[in-house]
Amino acid sequence: MVKVNDIVRFLNDVGGGKVTRVEGKMVYVEDSDGFERPVLSREVVVVDTSKPHHVTQEKPLVIKSKLVEPDVPAPKPEPEKRLEPVFETEEGEVLNIVLAYEPREIKHLNTTTFYSMLVNDSNYFLYFAYMTRGDEDREWTTRYHDIVEPNTQVPLDEFGHNDLNSMTHVAVQYIAFKQGKGFALKNPALVQLRLDVTKFYKLHCFHESEYFDTPVLQLEITRNDLPAKPLRIDSSALENAMREKRRQDDRPRRQPKPIHKKKKMEIIVQDLHIAELVDNLAGFSNADILNYQLAKFCEVMKANEDKLGQKIVFIHGKGEGVLRKALLAELKRKWPACTVQDASFQEYGFGATQVTIHKH
Repeated sequence: MVKVNDIVRFLNDVGGGKVTRVEGKMVYVEDSDGFERPVLSREVVVVDTSKPHHVTQEKPLVIKSKLVEPDVPAPKPEPEKRLEPVFETEEGEVLNIVLAYEPREIKHLNTTTFYSMLVNDSNYFLYFAYMTRGDEDREWTTRYHDIVEPNTQVPLDEFGHNDLNSMTHVAVQYIAFKQGKGFALKNPALVQLRLDVTKFYKLHCFHESEYFDTPVLQLEITRNDLPAKPLRIDSSALENAMREKRRQDDRPRRQPKPIHKKKKMEIIVQDLHIAELVDNLAGFSNADILNYQLAKFCEVMKANEDKLGQKIVFIHGKGEGVLRKALLAELKRKWPACTVQDASFQEYGFGATQVTIHKH
């Protein structure tokens, strides 16, 4: 357990210092230059709690402008620092970069704070910058910038719900390189993504992944060297499109014919977690909770049973499968013509069932 005044070193970075404060999973470390740096407690190790953080070197004495050296042996010259070898993998020769958001308390999404994390799954160092802005902002705010080492996971910052309005747009900029050896060049990239901040309030939007054992909201920045939605403008293609548009404008116009399109039904999503249905569970038994969830399920089905082709996703969670079995039994008894399948894992995670309305 890391405590205030402990002397620590970084596991995924060079250096360390003295712990000045501890806030949850974050510790704040003051380095030798007096700068305070936030880092996750699992990214540091205590090296010595007995020595003070700052050690002042004894200065030479000056008497009447004559330099008098202290009676101590001259320090030995330090050996030249060598680059530590980088652990590389065969798959790491392509860039895979992930930005993830981890809730501090997954069971209290409405009040918890969040950590932003970067995963550099490659054999390359990254000159890296992470920026955000809100819908109404014209300028970007830099939230983190540094050199990120290969095959590491780096904490970027901690934020709360009050910060979400300034994070609806995310930008990541990086240059990849290696040190002390030859390497294949990678294109620098600027990736801009829109972040749906409403997902920070929805439990089913957080999932475990290949990089995280705890539920996170994950954004892929680069997959197998290909940046996600890179900003590219092909000037020649744009010029050809404008030329073709002018040609079409010069042609005689025909009277347009109306096109009748069948309006596509939007998928209805109903969360059946009891915490989403009832504010106070005082006095509820397990049977009462199950009956309340089934009643909500039947209410939604009854309201939409005449909308043929309507798709409804019921989010019930994994658990022991009691609620899902009860839903399937109700469907078979009251709406046997409706079809049922597992809902999209990418959109709703595990523990969601999709029902499509058909004739009775």
